[in-house]
Amino acid sequence: MSNDVIVFGSYVQDHAWHVDHFAAPGETRRAYAFSTGPGGKGFNQAVACHRQGVATVFMGAIGHDPLGEVAQRFAAAEGLACRWLIRHDRPTAASSIVVDSRGENQIAVALGANEFFDPAFVRDAEPEFVGAKVLLVQLENNLDAVIAALRMAKKHQLVRILNPAPVHPKLERDLLVDIDITTPNETEFAQLLRRMTGVKVDPAGLAGTADERLHQWARELEVPTVVITLGASGCFVSHGENQRGDNHPYYRVPAESVKVRDTTGAGDAFSGGLAAGLVMFPGVPFLRIAQWATRVAALSTEEIGTAPAMPVRREVENRFGKPQAH
Repeated sequence: MSNDVIVFGSYVQDHAWHVDHFAAPGETRRAYAFSTGPGGKGFNQAVACHRQGVATVFMGAIGHDPLGEVAQRFAAAEGLACRWLIRHDRPTAASSIVVDSRGENQIAVALGANEFFDPAFVRDAEPEFVGAKVLLVQLENNLDAVIAALRMAKKHQLVRILNPAPVHPKLERDLLVDIDITTPNETEFAQLLRRMTGVKVDPAGLAGTADERLHQWARELEVPTVVITLGASGCFVSHGENQRGDNHPYYRVPAESVKVRDTTGAGDAFSGGLAAGLVMFPGVPFLRIAQWATRVAALSTEEIGTAPAMPVRREVENRFGKPQAH
């Protein structure tokens, strides 16, 4: 069976501590809970997409070590198809996540094998791209490997989605030219604007910025469709000439009301849900697909963790219903 979505990206073993509030510099706080599990932006997004019932393959790099074995066992149990590049000279990535009582998080990550992905491995995986519909990439890997995946996707006419997280210090406009959709959060959008156009904006103020101004800034990036995720404020969609079936070139999609426990991985749930929606709902206006992604992200915040917290399609439909055709 051919793949519908290819997710090229990072695997990270998450280590999470839950506290009442974040520690001040030099302060030691007692955590009331600890958990560890599979994560990484790419892997989270692949799991989110796979759990929507879409044929998904994940391509990622891990070390030849116990954490790499955890990754392979989880993917096998999940039924998620993977092409692993196993490095004997680099460790599997690991993160430290601190979550406070409001569900907000602080994260530090050592990317390990993710930063040493061989572009030749991507080119050798060309059969995975044949017949696929969507490629989803992020920026926790070395850029030459990301570029190799985008070029392969372009060759086979896949829709190319970039979740620019985190914004790579060597990211150039040339990479943006090769994508169809980008899904930055407020911070990443502000960083992209400053890097690509010199425009300086306050990330904290984006949710309250007028739609016309947001659309103007988004068009400066020259990406056909820009989707800015705004956390509790939902998301903002800005189209260029191709409005993907929408009646308006820009608009907002409000967030759904949920009982937030942990926001870690919500952006990944959104990107994975968006990639899945493009396959699940062909011919549907992009607005409905963005709504679906917002709902996948919302439900992910009701569970602790990242990859294991991604909801399945049935859960999304039971809570919010199916997307409307118009």
